[in-house]
This record gives sequence, C-alpha cells and structure tokens, in this order.
Amino acid sequence: MKRMIVDYKKLNKNILNLLVDKFPDGYSDRDIILFKNQHNEAIEAVEVRTEDTIYLVKISKRLADTMQSFEEDENDTKISAIPREMSKDEIGDISDK
Repeated sequence: MKRMIVDYKKLNKNILNLLVDKFPDGYSDRDIILFKNQHNEAIEAVEVRTEDTIYLVKISKRLADTMQSFEEDENDTKISAIPREMSKDEIGDISDK
C-alpha cells in the first residue's frame, strides 16, 4: 500500500471528497496522527484511505476552512494537484491501523 502526505494546498477533489465523507462534522483530537518529517519537525495529519493508498493530510486552520467550503459548494471549489509519495523518513512510526 502506498502512503502519501498531502498539504491542504495540494488536495485534489478525490482526496477532499474522502475527507468530507470521513469527517462530515470535522475531525477531533482522536483523529489526529502525529509524526516527524525528514527535518524532525512534528507534523499533525488526518488519515483517509483508498483501496491502494493511505493519505495523510496535514492539518491546518485552512484545511478545516477548505473542507467546509468544499462541502457547502462542491462545484465552485477548484483544487487540483497530485500528492507526492512519502519518503521512509516522513513515514516515521506510522503503522497501519
């Protein structure tokens, strides 16, 4: 299974749909995964999965705003980018749930 880390700025519609479906009322502290990146910086993310990929979406205030506006008007939200695959250093101690 591939693991990808995605910043809110690089979300595509598919990942955003997964987020909104999984967290329709927003995410809570128990949904947050904490790990260290290759620079040993603490990163907080929420996880969504497809059949072949685990996406860790970095948390920020803007992520919550983006999810909210996407849910309110999916047709006007224009978000596109391809997430990059996580390096082994970025994966850190993340284990499959």
